[in-house]
Amino acid sequence: MHSIPSQRRRALLQAGTAATAAFIAGPLFAQAAPKVIRIGYQKFNTLNILKGTGQLEKALAPAGVTVEWKEFLGGSQLSEALAANAIDFGHASDGIGIFQQASGKGLVYLAAESPYPGGVGFLVPKDSPIRTVRDLQGKKVVTGRGYNTQYVLIKALQAAGLRYEDIEPVYIVTASDTVAAYQSGSVAAIGLWDPFLAGAQVATDSRLLFDGTGLSGNRTYHFAQPGYAKANQDTLRTVFAELRKANQWAQGHPKEVVDTLAPQLKVDPQVLALATERRQYGVVALTPEIAKEQQGLADVFAQLKLIPKPIEVKDAFLALPIV
Repeated sequence: MHSIPSQRRRALLQAGTAATAAFIAGPLFAQAAPKVIRIGYQKFNTLNILKGTGQLEKALAPAGVTVEWKEFLGGSQLSEALAANAIDFGHASDGIGIFQQASGKGLVYLAAESPYPGGVGFLVPKDSPIRTVRDLQGKKVVTGRGYNTQYVLIKALQAAGLRYEDIEPVYIVTASDTVAAYQSGSVAAIGLWDPFLAGAQVATDSRLLFDGTGLSGNRTYHFAQPGYAKANQDTLRTVFAELRKANQWAQGHPKEVVDTLAPQLKVDPQVLALATERRQYGVVALTPEIAKEQQGLADVFAQLKLIPKPIEVKDAFLALPIV
């Protein structure tokens, strides 16, 4: 039997030791690698306030989790990003949740925000002959498909004895498109949500025809990718713990909220002040009552064939509460 030369033997031993070390260290290194939560947000919402405080990053640091914030123009774009796995978690309006669930692309509800009926409304020019909802009959009205404005408009028309088909809906994607249509004079009324509603009230010669009061809770919901939510419940619990703290602070410090968000959002402080004074902050756990409230939207959208099929909202509620 031939002996292996000493130099070659040493090289083989060193290679074997390195391979063993790599095998052992590999899984350990993978476990220690920082995790990321990708959060989608829109202008002027509770996640936006949390981002401004910087507290979430501090709270998640001990667990090795970093935060990536991604801003979206609206809830439809945010929900599409969620469906495309471009983000893990984010917030959107009640109507967006219905449309996204009905599309079958997948999301889970994690929590809701407090009702905010004054944060959505329809404007007409101050000198417009339109004085009541019934005056919208046969007129062009701007809304978004699946937006909170659409549901509020439907409910307002029903309360006035009209059908959705009695008006001519003009669908938009962004708030800037809405304002552009308004300024062109080609439409009779526009639907907007805060802070864009407040912005239009401050910047244009407008009159509020109606808002969500008595028609809709206009809640914001927090959504996540189903797989992410089930696999990262501890991370999400930390997010909501910090979100609650941010909400409590915001409720008691409206001026500071404006001071914090105005430079971040590049929004006129007067606009933010108007939006803030009519808002109630607070993240709340999902309940049967909230499911029933949201089911009302789903049923109306299904009846009008705005979604492809009826849905059960509670089917998309995360089975294990994290709030």
